[in-house]
Amino acid sequence: MVNLINNSSSILPSKKVKVPHPPKKDGRDVVLVNGVEIPGEAIRDEAQLHPAKNPGEAIKEATRALIVRELLLQEAAAKGIAPAPETLGEGLRETDADAAIRQLLDAEVSSPNADEQACRRYYETHPDKFCSETIYEARHILFAAPLSDPAARDTAKNQAELVLKDLQADPKRFAELALAHSACPSKSQGGNLGQLTKGSTVPEFETVLFELEAGQLSPTPVPTRFGFHIIELERIIEGEQLPYGAARDRIAAWLEASSWSRAVSQYISILAGKATIADFDMGGADTPLVQ
Repeated sequence: MVNLINNSSSILPSKKVKVPHPPKKDGRDVVLVNGVEIPGEAIRDEAQLHPAKNPGEAIKEATRALIVRELLLQEAAAKGIAPAPETLGEGLRETDADAAIRQLLDAEVSSPNADEQACRRYYETHPDKFCSETIYEARHILFAAPLSDPAARDTAKNQAELVLKDLQADPKRFAELALAHSACPSKSQGGNLGQLTKGSTVPEFETVLFELEAGQLSPTPVPTRFGFHIIELERIIEGEQLPYGAARDRIAAWLEASSWSRAVSQYISILAGKATIADFDMGGADTPLVQ
């Protein structure tokens, strides 16, 4: 429940938010939700939980999150919900506020279960989501040189080009030359990097690696932030489609969570549409609550 509210911007309708111009109190901006003030200090504290491009965006998202929380707490009080906090494990306990919000949503928000037809349709229309990852077995020789040292990078590139010529003449020398020249600890294993999947290495390395064929050397030294690499792709293990039975429970859980999040979003939109919020556009309530 806490995560949902702290990230409430992701469950509200994606409408343009008007920059707030709330009333003043002792010279300070004030945000009011049905007459209840959300303190500026609380907004600033909440902003730390909302990574954004700039401080203004973080403040705006934090304000939105706290308005949502206040709307839900006010609705729970209006419905006479008595908080019944649950134990969260390891001695942790829900706060009364979090318990009240959870109980409100449990009572007021419902969404359909994912049936067999919906699960199978999702599986068939998103085959790429249910494949094991392609694995690349590769090795490299690193000639280290930081981006901040152009002279060192020129030297590293020249050394890499010379070693690459030796390898092109005799690829069997890879382990020998890795041990002699590589600045990577993998040199003691012949330059072996093990089994790599997408995201295992830096993008500039992967751009070249994924274009190679099994048994192929990179045609030129590959520049990265670490220096220059000679890469050899030894083997590709193609990803395989997972059978529907292995993916079915995961699909159902995702569909049901997605449906519930949409229903919560619509419920919050309805509360916001009925509320008086001091000059802050929450997106209105133009979508009916999913039942």
